Amino acid sequence: MNQSVQTVSDLIGTYALNIAIAIVIFIVGKWLASKLTDICIKILTKTKRVDATLLSFFRNIIYYILMVVVALTALKQLGVDTTSFFAILGAAGLAIGLALKDSLGNFASGVMIILFRPFKIGDYVTAGGSSGTVEEISIFNTILKTPDNQKLIIPNGSITQNTITNVNANPTRRVDLVVGIGYDDDIKKAKEILESILKSNELILQDKANTVAVSELGDSSVNFVVRGWVNTPDYWTVKFDLTEKIKTTFDNEGISIPFPQRDVHVYKHKN
Repeated sequence: MNQSVQTVSDLIGTYALNIAIAIVIFIVGKWLASKLTDICIKILTKTKRVDATLLSFFRNIIYYILMVVVALTALKQLGVDTTSFFAILGAAGLAIGLALKDSLGNFASGVMIILFRPFKIGDYVTAGGSSGTVEEISIFNTILKTPDNQKLIIPNGSITQNTITNVNANPTRRVDLVVGIGYDDDIKKAKEILESILKSNELILQDKANTVAVSELGDSSVNFVVRGWVNTPDYWTVKFDLTEKIKTTFDNEGISIPFPQRDVHVYKHKN
């Protein structure tokens, strides 16, 4: 009887010790997980290449991964077979991955957008088949505002899987116009007028290679290409101004701008 009591007492003492050690492992491990997470985030912050949104996400991911390791270590100290836990976690991870395949794809695309920065907030882009000014970039989607003030919410997966056009990526852009004149008009005079219009516009960068040249002998017109470099924010202002200026100047100088015409010949049938 005394031996049985001693055995029970030893078992209680052993379990109590293991429980105490497991509790200490959990408390110390939690503290270490928090400190290691802070260190990792500080290292990422110093690189200055990781967005604040992504830093917050990385903080949670790193911390909870470390906490899983701490919890499994504590359970092992209690004599629990952690192999089965790994199997359960693996199966659960696979099931969740299959169920959230599209969401995880959008998440991965969001991480790529934040890391590689193909555009930033305030840029005008064409992405995922839509165009607008970037208002918000999140982990799962990107929000654009169209010129007519519509709000577009685009899944990040559709953005990274298609071509991205960033209008504001470079400080300068080239305004390209095609201007046609009649075959009976003076080509030299028209070219001089177009060059003068380019030089007189204060928003056109005169130190760039601006171009006026005959590009095509069309069906009903001689076509010029008119190309002028501008600062990106001035693109549409200059394009609209040039279009109007060319039309009014050509009208004043007697140079025609052909438009599609069709000659109809009517023959009277004689019986």
